[in-house]
Amino acid sequence: MASTTTLLKTGVAGTVIAALCCFTPVLVILVGAVGLSALTGYLDYVLLPALAFFVVLTAYAFYRRRQEQRCSKPGGDEP
Repeated sequence: MASTTTLLKTGVAGTVIAALCCFTPVLVILVGAVGLSALTGYLDYVLLPALAFFVVLTAYAFYRRRQEQRCSKPGGDEP
């Protein structure tokens, strides 16, 4: 149960951070403030796959949590 909770927290946190960086100019402003504004053209190549990965990770964590809850109930392995 603890690993499923950790997996779910990681997935949700990663999804929120990646979505925040994809859909708002937060990362562009931060990268520009540091002086690496030449890299802003390449951010989509990193952020969109990261967003997809964390969404899949969150979905997998929900699936595992549901399976654990189903198996912990008496007679839970029946449909």
